[in-house]
Amino acid sequence: MTKTVAFHTLGCKLNYSETSALSRMLEADGFVKKDFDEQADVYVINTCSVTDNADKECRMLVRRIQRRAPDARVVITGCYAQLKPAEIAAIEGVDLVLGAAEKFNIVAHLRDIAEGPADRGGAKICSCDIEDVSGFHSSFSHADRTRTFLKVQDGCDYNCSFCTIPLARGHSRSDSITGVLNNVGELADAGIREVVLTGINLGDFGKGADGGKTRDTSFFELIQALDAESPAEIGRFRISSIEPNLLTDEIIEFVAQSRRFMPHFHIPLQSGSDKILGLMRRRYKRDLYRERVALIKQLMPHCCIGADVIVGFPGETDADFRDTFDFLHDIDVSYLHVFTYSERTNTLAADMKPVVPVHIRNERNKALRNLSFQKMQYFTEQQRGATRKVLFERAPKDGMMEGYTDNYIRIQTHYRQEFVNNIVDWNI
Repeated sequence: MTKTVAFHTLGCKLNYSETSALSRMLEADGFVKKDFDEQADVYVINTCSVTDNADKECRMLVRRIQRRAPDARVVITGCYAQLKPAEIAAIEGVDLVLGAAEKFNIVAHLRDIAEGPADRGGAKICSCDIEDVSGFHSSFSHADRTRTFLKVQDGCDYNCSFCTIPLARGHSRSDSITGVLNNVGELADAGIREVVLTGINLGDFGKGADGGKTRDTSFFELIQALDAESPAEIGRFRISSIEPNLLTDEIIEFVAQSRRFMPHFHIPLQSGSDKILGLMRRRYKRDLYRERVALIKQLMPHCCIGADVIVGFPGETDADFRDTFDFLHDIDVSYLHVFTYSERTNTLAADMKPVVPVHIRNERNKALRNLSFQKMQYFTEQQRGATRKVLFERAPKDGMMEGYTDNYIRIQTHYRQEFVNNIVDWNI
């Protein structure tokens, strides 16, 4: 009898790309994919460790599955599964917990538990110490036949004081340039027009699949190869997020002259206070960030720049937050992704004092989100009257379609079939 499987993904674009890879593996094994809200034989939840309510979200989703399909198998994987496998295994209704080294062996693990009715006596845990995780598994995700998120790097060798990702993902390791080019060729054959390069620490690309012990190449060499050797059908590449200390002048200069790499950078800042950056154990100070933004805007005045910011980090005073606000107000970034700090087990920051009250964290988050809205409005107005290239990428909704300019301005217009999966000159 044909088995069915449904997926739910929490967290980042990298997780979505990996869920898509798991889906293709199970479909190749004979499973039929269902929507998560439909009844299925197996449900796979790919979890995240960045949010502070992973436990709550996971339990809520498992309860939904139990109400809909009480005999279904439930598999939990992802970062939360690596960090707290026993905690997840104790959730009623969970059958299988797959850590970082085992998620891509999901087909074999499902076969092991496939026979007979679900045993609710306890979940099977398949995990190992994160130090033993090595190897690289490429993956890509796309919601339609237009744009994809391609994972080229995994893991992180940094130890920021607020972050659990090194504990959940292991050492920095990468695909080979040949492997990336092969994937891009497959995506071109599938009709993809834009590839977004993703990773946990993307700029650290080049460390081998042996858990970061060797460096074979660099991110700069990767983008050079993609620009020169990718199939012509892939008209656009985009860099998803890159640390400011790894965003070199040569990368910026290369993107500025490239016709295939889009004028769009997302550069995590986290704080505009050097004091807080030090407590966070970030590998730069704010002057370096300012220099990166200035060079980008000098070479590409039309370039869109996004920033990640954390508010309410332990020890962040009103003056520290004002430093961050003023810094972001003054530099030419286009939008912000604002995160409210939340304590995470097994991080240095979890024990730091003084703790910022939650209501103050929330107020600071709101202030920066308002600033982000104003900055994006200003950036869009600066582009008014310019002609930019738009890739229309979504199916019609209420008679409308949308896409993004090369410099990441969202465009909506009435649906036109001839625009679908095409790059169109558009007057902003």
